Amino acid sequence: MIIIAGALRVDAADRDRYLAAVVDVARLARDAPGCLDFIQSPDPLDAERIQVYERWESDEDLLAFRSSGGPDLDLPPLVSADVRKYRIAGVEAP
Repeated sequence: MIIIAGALRVDAADRDRYLAAVVDVARLARDAPGCLDFIQSPDPLDAERIQVYERWESDEDLLAFRSSGGPDLDLPPLVSADVRKYRIAGVEAP
C-alpha cells in the first residue's frame, strides 16, 4: 500500500479557488483502479494550508493515474509543498 500525505501552501486568498479546481481530479482519482482514498482539504486552523491524503493499492496504480492525463487545471501558484510517499507494509485496527 502507498500513502501520499502532506501539506500544500497557497496564499489564503487563493485557497478556495485551488480546492474548487481540484474537485474533478479527486473524482477521477477515486474512480481510478487501485485508489482507496483521495482528498485535498482545507486546514481549519491555517488559511494557507491544504492537507493532502491519498491511499493507493500499489505504485503501479498511482503511476497509471498520474500518467492518465486528466483535466486542464487553472491552479493558483503554490507557495510551498511538503508531500511525501509512504510505503506501508502492514495495516491493523487502531
